[in-house]
Amino acid sequence: MALIRRRKPIEPSKTPVQRKEGEGEEEEEEEEEDNSKNKHPKKSYKKSKPKWTCLDNCCWFVGCICVTWWTLLFLYNVMPASFPQYVTEAITGPLPDPPGVKLRKEGLKAKHPVVFVPGIVTGGLELWEGHQCADGLFRKRLWGGAFGEVYRRPLCWVEHMSLDNETGLDPPGIRVRPACGLVAADYFAPGYFVWAVLIANLARIGYEEKTMYMASYDWRLSFQNTEVRDQTLSRIKSNIELMVATNGGNKAVIIPHSMGALYFLHFMKWVEAPAPMGGGGGPDWCAKHIKAVMNIGGPFLGVPKAVSGLFSAEAKDIAVARAIAPGVLDKDLFGFQTLQHIMRMSRTWDSTMSMIPKGGATIWGDLDWSPEEGYIPIKRKQKNTDTQKASQDGPERKIFEIKRANYGRIISFGKDVAEALSSDIERIDFRDAVKGQSIANTSCRDVWTEYHDMGFGGIKAVAEYKVYTAGSILDLLHFVAPKMMERGSAHFSYGIADDLDDPKYQHYKYWSNPLETKLPNAPEMEVFSLYGVGIPTERSYVYKLSPSAECAIPFQIDSSADEQFEDSCLKGGVYTVDGDETVPVLSSGFMCAKGWRGKTRFNPSGSRMYIREYDHSPPTNLLEGRGTQSGAHVDIMGNFALIEDIMRVAAGATGEELGGDQVHSDIFKWSEKIHLQL
Repeated sequence: MALIRRRKPIEPSKTPVQRKEGEGEEEEEEEEEDNSKNKHPKKSYKKSKPKWTCLDNCCWFVGCICVTWWTLLFLYNVMPASFPQYVTEAITGPLPDPPGVKLRKEGLKAKHPVVFVPGIVTGGLELWEGHQCADGLFRKRLWGGAFGEVYRRPLCWVEHMSLDNETGLDPPGIRVRPACGLVAADYFAPGYFVWAVLIANLARIGYEEKTMYMASYDWRLSFQNTEVRDQTLSRIKSNIELMVATNGGNKAVIIPHSMGALYFLHFMKWVEAPAPMGGGGGPDWCAKHIKAVMNIGGPFLGVPKAVSGLFSAEAKDIAVARAIAPGVLDKDLFGFQTLQHIMRMSRTWDSTMSMIPKGGATIWGDLDWSPEEGYIPIKRKQKNTDTQKASQDGPERKIFEIKRANYGRIISFGKDVAEALSSDIERIDFRDAVKGQSIANTSCRDVWTEYHDMGFGGIKAVAEYKVYTAGSILDLLHFVAPKMMERGSAHFSYGIADDLDDPKYQHYKYWSNPLETKLPNAPEMEVFSLYGVGIPTERSYVYKLSPSAECAIPFQIDSSADEQFEDSCLKGGVYTVDGDETVPVLSSGFMCAKGWRGKTRFNPSGSRMYIREYDHSPPTNLLEGRGTQSGAHVDIMGNFALIEDIMRVAAGATGEELGGDQVHSDIFKWSEKIHLQL
């Protein structure tokens, strides 16, 4: 019977009438399901094989990113702190001790108080008062830190980061102030150090908050206005006096970086000048309070990069980005016309005008001459070997292959103009040009710049002048941005003094120009120029007219201007020379190499000068971060050799005890080509 019961359910000929009473309910349910499938075959097919939509793809992609991110974050947090060092040492061999550890083993201890002077953009800025769009941001960082507000409310951020275009001070209803303490500029953004590595190494030999001071200031303001609005110069003076008095009379070591070198040059004149313009410290204040000034990447004679920034809100990196994605930075992207807003904002920052090239054609060259003439960007190790002259097929042969770079032509409209003989260039003077029909309408008012007042006539006149040297750059900027330059000319000067005893040079507008002011009467004070070399650094530019468009900036770097030779100085519309990627060697090194060396009219007391160059070496692998031998403008702050030099001086060493000058570039040769009355 059991065998018969098993076979009956599978016989196809069985009908419902022949079924036994115990078999009924389950089989009827199966038949109903089969019938429902036969009635709706298409509907059933759709359910079993759903379509994959774009939304599904996006969700899948975002999910993968999130899972990967959280996995990496988890692995990073559980990974031993020594693992990156272990991997790096496995690849490159044992790493050297950090300078603080090394010098502590040698027995060095904290002696002289140190003062850090940040450069442009590296110091944090906080909001103390703002408009309605900035609600909830009281004392939050608008600059530095995570930059979260840039992404959330960009136009509000631009409004609060801009200064008043008439006064160069706070706009009505807005107060943005510099952050205070060592945290003001230890990191520019999370994980991106500025002063943090140097601070940590100084701490290893005994330094702490009372012997270190971050002289933070609002780097947007003109130098004198930092005193007018915030009394920053007075605070620096008081803090240095306090640190010297509470450290047994040991003089301070001042460490400015980038534009901070110009700011502290201004301070040294301000502190000795009589009130109300100056600090009233008297002519011997610096001699009493300062042991050494160790300038890191100081743009003493300005930087051509400042010209391109003010002229078209560009630099080499921006030009490359525009070439990769044409028009993106110029378009109204999510209501934010990027370059136009950057120009509107940065042109209110008077400090940017402190870095316009100083000294004119005497320093930077003219149409047919420049100090760096003949420079070839070959590897320095190749250049400094004794076999340089032995191989006639090496670097010397390349001189004839590579076209001569006319570095004195800071702006050229067209590659052909940049390379042409000066006698072949036909120019139409723009200075008396009538500014023509306005190119702006009401839709451009939110990104208003002074280009809109020039009109087509003024823009055409600028392009027809064709080439601009350091001698005509000021006239160009006065023409394209008269309001900006009117403010700037009240605070900065860019010439060379004929007679430094002329009473006019007692005005603060000359104090940050080393060619129009004297160093303080402090014969025992030492001045260092510490900077990186071996990186192509912007020196001059090839420009073109931008495609005509509403509200657009009318000029841009011509990124198509290039040379095919590997060792060419022209890449992407930018001519480069030796430097630290931001400041050319000529600007960082000339004053210590020649202008201030010995007793000159710019250094009447004969303060000792030292040049310490650091040859750039990029990190060997990703785990090494930004490298311990970098010569780049900001990354050099983590250079072990530079940190060790600073620490030895802070612990009491002199420049001679460091080994005197350390030079890899041609700065002394280039300085000799500059005929400056000393």
